[in-house]
Amino acid sequence: MKKLLLSAIAGASFLNITAQELSIDALIRPRFEYRHGFQDVAPDGAEGSAFVSQRSSLLIGYKDSKISTFIDLQDVSVWGDRPQLARDGGNTFRVNQAWAEIQLKNGWSTKIGRQILSYDDQRILGGLGWAQQQRTHDAGLIKYKKNSLKLDLGFAFNQNVEGNFDNIFNATGAGGPIFQYKAMQYAHLSGKLSEKLKGSFLFINNTFQDREATPTPGVTAPTTGTNSRQTTGIYAQYNDGKFGLTGSAYYQSGEFASNEINAFQASLFGTYKVGKTLKLIGLGGEILSGDDNGLSDGETKSFFPLFGTNHKFNGYQDFFFVGRHANNVGLIDINAKAVFKTSATSSLTSALHYFSAADSPSGAESYLGTSVDLVFKQKINNYSSVIVGYSQSFLGSDFADSRAGGDADDIQNWGWVMLIIKPNLFKWKKPAEPAK
Repeated sequence: MKKLLLSAIAGASFLNITAQELSIDALIRPRFEYRHGFQDVAPDGAEGSAFVSQRSSLLIGYKDSKISTFIDLQDVSVWGDRPQLARDGGNTFRVNQAWAEIQLKNGWSTKIGRQILSYDDQRILGGLGWAQQQRTHDAGLIKYKKNSLKLDLGFAFNQNVEGNFDNIFNATGAGGPIFQYKAMQYAHLSGKLSEKLKGSFLFINNTFQDREATPTPGVTAPTTGTNSRQTTGIYAQYNDGKFGLTGSAYYQSGEFASNEINAFQASLFGTYKVGKTLKLIGLGGEILSGDDNGLSDGETKSFFPLFGTNHKFNGYQDFFFVGRHANNVGLIDINAKAVFKTSATSSLTSALHYFSAADSPSGAESYLGTSVDLVFKQKINNYSSVIVGYSQSFLGSDFADSRAGGDADDIQNWGWVMLIIKPNLFKWKKPAEPAK
């Protein structure tokens, strides 16, 4: 098989004198989870849920001096979601990524196709690597790079099907009306400001299909109108030996469901590298503005980090901004973390979060809860590792009671074990031939 692949590659590229590389990798990532308070408050008296999910991917990448391509064939499933003798595997397989980047002249390139958009600390645009299915976009990019200066201009336009008469986009999937945009345009500019400081600027415009309520309570349907949300801001990272500092500030404007948007986010987090065993400690906070009356006055002051890797930020149990907590009281998150080196191939990370509302209604409790996260990582060999995590939250009474059947006295916890296996199946490199 390997000889056949080499012969095919050589036959297709015998006229090319540039260096070439082809790599084929596999990814098998099963994860056991026990949930009793994950993404939403566990109702009073409810039993926990246990299951195993798995991401299975075949990753194919090729590059030379003129073009790079990448294809990610992915299946995401839950153990037991199909009968043993099923004729097919259900609708779990998909082309997760399929893109090509063409090198132009003078530092310019263009990247087209289904791809992960990930920038800075992934607060606004991130790959959501924790989720088995990840977050991808069908988009086209115009890119420029010179030394540390990078500019990405991105464009997207989404439809459900090939149509003849209209352009109504019906957002589907979890959190569809919030996450699934009809069109997007963005600009991301980044670079080094000094040897110790680097930063970036982001502007993103997202256009969503208008929706109106149907006779079924809680159900909406798309209409011909649209509304747009703009997010503008900066991110900075400073490193000076053992001390590090990151910060961000974003402002949101535009319109959501015929309501004007006037919202902001700001964060600051400092780290210090301590020693060999206690590797790092960190302390910081974030505020995402809120609104004490939701959309009732025709305006929302609630900031929503639309396409970020939210799992990374406000506690691993994902009570906030993972498909919920939109147009709500916002969030103030004061947090600390510590990273311990437990051996040459393992580490333990602990984090503590204190949550409160950015703007509570009169008479309501501002305290939302406290969470503790523990994550242990152990490298097995060069292509496999195991990660174990446990999180527990202690919720404020008003916050717990606001969720269906919630009770602040109930234990809200979540535990998981994930095995990551990523071997390289095939690798081929051809050095550049001398020009004749």
